[in-house]
Amino acid sequence: MRIDRILEEQRPCFSFEFFPPKTPQGEENLENALQELREDEPQFVSVTYGALGSTRERTIDITKHIKQDLGMEAMAHFTCVGATTEELRGTLAEMKAAGIDNVLALRGDPPEGEEKWTQHEGGLQYSTELANLISSEFPFAVGAACFPEVHPEAESPESDLRFTKAKIDNGVGFLITQLFFDNDLYFDFVAKAREAGIEVPIIPGIMPVTNFKQIKRITGLCGATIPPEFERELAERQDDLDALVELGVAYATLQCADLLSRGAPGIHFYTLNKSPATRAILAALRAARPWDRALAPA
Repeated sequence: MRIDRILEEQRPCFSFEFFPPKTPQGEENLENALQELREDEPQFVSVTYGALGSTRERTIDITKHIKQDLGMEAMAHFTCVGATTEELRGTLAEMKAAGIDNVLALRGDPPEGEEKWTQHEGGLQYSTELANLISSEFPFAVGAACFPEVHPEAESPESDLRFTKAKIDNGVGFLITQLFFDNDLYFDFVAKAREAGIEVPIIPGIMPVTNFKQIKRITGLCGATIPPEFERELAERQDDLDALVELGVAYATLQCADLLSRGAPGIHFYTLNKSPATRAILAALRAARPWDRALAPA
């Protein structure tokens, strides 16, 4: 089922993100997480796409497995890195043949070891171009990323918002945010997006903190910030994994409850191929039902 239709029919919408593993142990961990999170009946699951398409076949295979074998709706991430336009069309045709209905259109990051993103010869330059290719030639529901704290390469918040609007104009039907830890950043972004004429659902992306060094590395790469008080508490627990995970789960639960009570359409969990933290947060949310107190959709 198309995710844009799911978002019209089901609120709140809970979804999980996974990445293709590179080792046999990683594959086992992913399958275990998928089996466990399957019990939580997410509205959809997404699978990331490696640099230079390095996990292209694995992305398609895992997305197909999630949809056909596990019975969960699935979305494949897709980038224009390292491929010609014809090669992109070929991969999209593979996805269509595999029964995939949803694609997240992304420009993609530079390959590991390279600082600057460069357009592949014969390929596309921007995610807007990729969204247009997908929406104009294939029957997928197309999603895209957005950035409450501004894309690291954007000239300004205003230019970043104009680029986001261009994604919508090129066929994107829903947005998923980069991770963030201050909900006001999300709601400020949504308000500005609505003023700019962006009316599609904007799903907040949440990453429960389970490792201090890992979250510092991830936020350093994507430009997200950690509130000083939360970072201080995490730092104090970085050598006590159980205590750090408990704090990460508690903070994310409060964050998600606030988002849903203030009208967010759902939560997209960045699981890092793990299930316990996400399952605990989702169980608490479904028990408390903060969305019942929502005054208006975000």
